Amino acid sequence: MLLRRKLRMTLALAVTLAAALVGATEGGASTAHAEEKPPRERQLLFYNHAYGVVDRETADAVEHSRYLREFADFEVRTTTGADGTTWTGRYLKGRETYLELFGAGDLPDTPIGGAGLAVSTERDGDLATVLERLPELGVTDPLEFRQTRDFGDGVPVPWFDGVFTTDRYDTFGTWAMEYRPEYFADPRGGTEPPSHPGDVGRERYLPDAYRDRLMRDVASVRIAVTARDLDNTVPLLRAGGFVVRPAADGGVVADRGGTTIRLDAVPRERVGLRQFTFVLNEAVEKRHVERLGRSTLAVGPGARAVWRFEEHERG
Repeated sequence: MLLRRKLRMTLALAVTLAAALVGATEGGASTAHAEEKPPRERQLLFYNHAYGVVDRETADAVEHSRYLREFADFEVRTTTGADGTTWTGRYLKGRETYLELFGAGDLPDTPIGGAGLAVSTERDGDLATVLERLPELGVTDPLEFRQTRDFGDGVPVPWFDGVFTTDRYDTFGTWAMEYRPEYFADPRGGTEPPSHPGDVGRERYLPDAYRDRLMRDVASVRIAVTARDLDNTVPLLRAGGFVVRPAADGGVVADRGGTTIRLDAVPRERVGLRQFTFVLNEAVEKRHVERLGRSTLAVGPGARAVWRFEEHERG
């Protein structure tokens, strides 16, 4: 969702984005990220959440599923951004991580397959260090922004600071973010007190309702993206301390950020969510399979669950 929000904040993108998308590259991934590089001394960025636009059948099945309300801290929420833009997402929240699903038509000008990924800091000031690292990774003009949230009184509250590596993408973008102290100070956010000085972490941001559900956190995420979107994502992950290595059948795998991130390089007509895996609060003895539109959630046996999404062929 923040990709669309960011585009509204970028110079003249109402005109230039269309031209940028026409020039989208397709095919194999660039060699710019083909070699694994040694990790930084300290991890700065961690997986926060991912979102994706799925078909209406799947979105409705998710929204009305009784099982998901038992499986996770599940919520359907409409959020209002700084300029009055609203979005309604279906959220599955864990201890530190979550995911957000939209249905076709929920986001204007965002078709099925559109997706995004957020990585965030745990310590105040680490986003500035990420920005300092980007030029040596080839990002000379990152896009910085501040997102706000309106709790219903018309007064925007600073929510988080963020950065994209570019304003030109096809269907997927990744941004780094750092929660603002003003948001933590507002009781309407329902956040927790800091556990240490400079704590702007994910666990503080998310509620503790996960304790009464099966889902504890997102263990891995797999998303199919275009080669250009992949190339725009890798420098940000590396700047945050992720170890990025080539995947066996194309794309990359990024580790060290609390959640394994797999990005497959595909033609534009094949983009979209592929799979989430979850670690559970406790092991389950029997496997449970929940069909949700054109996706399948398999829970157990053991302390793991896998949610697979069918590929949508688009012409």
